[in-house]
Amino acid sequence: MAGNTEHNDHGNTPAAWTTVIIVVVGFGIGAVAVILLNWPLFWIGGVGVVVLGAIVGKVMQMMGLGQPPPAAQAAPLAPTVPDGPG
Repeated sequence: MAGNTEHNDHGNTPAAWTTVIIVVVGFGIGAVAVILLNWPLFWIGGVGVVVLGAIVGKVMQMMGLGQPPPAAQAAPLAPTVPDGPG
């Protein structure tokens, strides 16, 4: 892809970083809960925080803090109406 002039910062956005940090914390809580055999902590503190991270990331993306869509998907094309008989 040497000829590709479009730069893609895949995942290098505030929404992506926030999501990853929250999910990693959730996995850490879940791991500690499994070691302690504390299943309520695993489900509420671990799995719950991971799901919360996904929701926070999606909300941040919808607020404009995520990667913008590609130019081809940014604005749909308006339907063309013929001018009349050709």
